[in-house]
Amino acid sequence: MRTRLFLRTAEFLWQEGHTAHATREEAIEETLKMLDVYADFAENWLAVPVIKGVKTASERFAGADDTYCIEALMQDGKALQAGTSHFLGQNFAKAFDVKFAAKDGKLDYVWATSWGVSTRLMGALIMSHSDNNGLVIPPKLAPVQVVIVPVYKGEEGLKNVSVTANQIKQKLQQKNISVKYDDRDTQRPGWKFAEYELKGIPVRIAIGERDLASGTVEVARRDTLSKEVVKIEEVETYIQKLLDEIQANLYKRALERRDAMTVKVDTYDEFKKILDEKPGFVLAHWDGTPETEEKIKEETKATIRCIPLNNTLEQGRCIYSGKPSSQRVVFARAN
Repeated sequence: MRTRLFLRTAEFLWQEGHTAHATREEAIEETLKMLDVYADFAENWLAVPVIKGVKTASERFAGADDTYCIEALMQDGKALQAGTSHFLGQNFAKAFDVKFAAKDGKLDYVWATSWGVSTRLMGALIMSHSDNNGLVIPPKLAPVQVVIVPVYKGEEGLKNVSVTANQIKQKLQQKNISVKYDDRDTQRPGWKFAEYELKGIPVRIAIGERDLASGTVEVARRDTLSKEVVKIEEVETYIQKLLDEIQANLYKRALERRDAMTVKVDTYDEFKKILDEKPGFVLAHWDGTPETEEKIKEETKATIRCIPLNNTLEQGRCIYSGKPSSQRVVFARAN
C-alpha cells in the first residue's frame, strides 16, 4: 500500500482550470483571483489557515513566469502545499501556437493561466484536525452534521424515543442542517457513539427514555469531546449556533498551533536546531540565489515554501551566505 494516501498517489482527482487572456494584466488578475478562491476554501470551509505566497524560481511550475501557492502547516510540523495558481505568461502559447485576433485585427499570443487543487486537500483536512479518536470534520464539509442516537430498552422504548427524535430531526433539517437518526437495533448506543466519533461527525445527540421525562437531550461535540444537557425545545437553536462555533474553533485551534510552530531565526545553526527540535515554519533571510536555496535544501531537507504576498520588508543577512537580504521567506520540511 502506498503511504500518505491522499498526498502521494498514482492518480489524483484534480480540480483544474486554464484561461487565456488578451493582456498580461488580465492574466495576472485571474491568477491571483484563483489563489484567493483556494485560500478562502481552505480557511472558511476546511478550517485550515494558509499562507498565500509566490514560489521561488527553483520551485515554480516548469514553464510558468510565476507560481503562487497556499501553504498550510500540519500537526506534525510539516508543510503542505495545498493549492497552486500559475501565471504562464505567453510561454505555452508560443510553444503551441495559441493566438487570438486583437482589436486591431492583428494576431497575438494569448496570456495564459493554470490553477488547481486536488485530493491532497482531504489529506490536509485529516492531518490538520483529526486526533487519536479518528476523523474530525468541519461542519461546513461534513456530509452528516448531526447524528441522533436513541438510548432505550425494548421495542416500546424505541418507539417512544423515536417520536421525539424524529421531531428534532425535522426541525434541524428545516434549518438546512444535515441530520441522521440512527435507530438500528443491531448495535448498542455505546458502539454507535464510538463509530460516529471515529467518522468525525461534528455533533451527536443522545436521547433516551429518561431524557423524555426530563425534557432534555445530551449533546456531544466532536472537536472538544465535551457534552452538554440541552432542553428539547431549545435544541435546534443550540445546534445551529454550535455548528458555527465548532467551525470557528477548528480554524482558531489550527491557527494558534501554526503560530506556536512558526519561529524567526537569524543564524544557520539556529535554523538547523529549530528544524530538528521544533518542526514548523521557519522565517529566515535568504539571499535570493538558487545556489543558496539548493545548498540549504541539500543540508537540511528544508525548502522555501513561499515568499509571502505583502511580506514585511526588513533588512537582514542570509542565514547561509551572510549576503544582504530585504525580507524573510518561509522555510519548512514538507509532507
